[in-house]
Amino acid sequence: MNRDIKISAVRVTPIAFRDGPLLNAAGIHEPWALRAIVELESSDGRVGISETYGDEPMLRVLEQARALVLGLSPFALNAMEQRVRATIKPSPGAIEFELAPGSHTAKNAAKVVSTFEVAMLDLQGQIVGAPIVDLLGGAVRPAVPYSAYLFFKYAEHIDKPYAPDAWGEGISPGQIVAQARRMIELYGFQSIKLKGGVFEPTHEIACMRALHQAFPGLPLRLDPNANWSLETSIKAAPELDELLEYYEDPTPGLAGMAELAKHTPLPLATNMVITTMDDFRRGAAMGSVKVLLSDHHYWGGLRLTQTLARMCALWDLGMSMHSNSHLGISLMAMTHVAASIPNLTYACDTHYPWQEEEVIKGGRIKFVEGAVPVPTTPGLGVELDRARLVELHEQYLRCGVRSRDDLTQMRKYDPQFSGKTPRF
Repeated sequence: MNRDIKISAVRVTPIAFRDGPLLNAAGIHEPWALRAIVELESSDGRVGISETYGDEPMLRVLEQARALVLGLSPFALNAMEQRVRATIKPSPGAIEFELAPGSHTAKNAAKVVSTFEVAMLDLQGQIVGAPIVDLLGGAVRPAVPYSAYLFFKYAEHIDKPYAPDAWGEGISPGQIVAQARRMIELYGFQSIKLKGGVFEPTHEIACMRALHQAFPGLPLRLDPNANWSLETSIKAAPELDELLEYYEDPTPGLAGMAELAKHTPLPLATNMVITTMDDFRRGAAMGSVKVLLSDHHYWGGLRLTQTLARMCALWDLGMSMHSNSHLGISLMAMTHVAASIPNLTYACDTHYPWQEEEVIKGGRIKFVEGAVPVPTTPGLGVELDRARLVELHEQYLRCGVRSRDDLTQMRKYDPQFSGKTPRF
């Protein structure tokens, strides 16, 4: 191995890709999802890649961090992290969503560390001829299972920026069952999650009951994104006890989740009330949750995700992974780290079926019986399609979206929509 190899260039390319009119507790997705593709070029001409958030505040932070990695060896992960954590601070004035911890600027340093770490691991793998999962200790499973991630949705965006997607409307129990059936036929998923917190709890429970009847034996999850009050969450629990494998973030706060835990035998899961190490410490002491949904993008990378998994094992917590709108680079990074975790106790979330475009060579990543096979080629196992990168960057320049704002988008449909939580 050549120890003289250094990182010689950093490229950050914001992109936009089509995103469906998916409803959630904060409102509705805008027509365009934003990501940033980061390339670290080494002095011997290799390029390591990663994918992260592409909103304007994140782009400013990445620009600030660019110089911190120049001149480092691709193997100097600890030095990179020290530099980033000493330099990168929260950003004032950014739009933050409680349901999207990746929007929290208090996590700026962790988000940058993760971004650089994935690209540096990609470089390391190329240099030594090993997949990233081997750099993380090796795979404990040959493929990583993902869950069908259902959304309440409209048939098309109110602004009609492009032709409607193939999924159609998803509002009624029958439509949600049809959405699940199509997703399972396309990808082979063997568990189902519904993003809730949109309609009255009685309607969302009816949808879960319809899924239970349509797919007997398939594990089900409901995620109201803390849009149900504690009282509502407790009231709903007896009906959900027989339907769900876990009850995800129905009510706000560690204290609320701890109280709810006294009223249901279901494991409570979260990607909202535990998003930092301090949250983990307090949540473990309170007994608030039994399943942690990690996300390497805002926790601080793949290695820290492994640390979280060990902490979950120590505290007897289940482990899975959270998702946001993403493309194949993020999906592959998730797959490498998930393959290295022995106690991955639940199938991971992914928005990938909702995205139709791609920025990697070869097009869309293939699922086999609901799982992504772990790559055996060096590094991430995927490469940039530079023509597609140019096209998606041009979409970014044209689309006009610079920061995710589900609330303002929802007010185009309902001017009285408050976005207040918990709403039910």
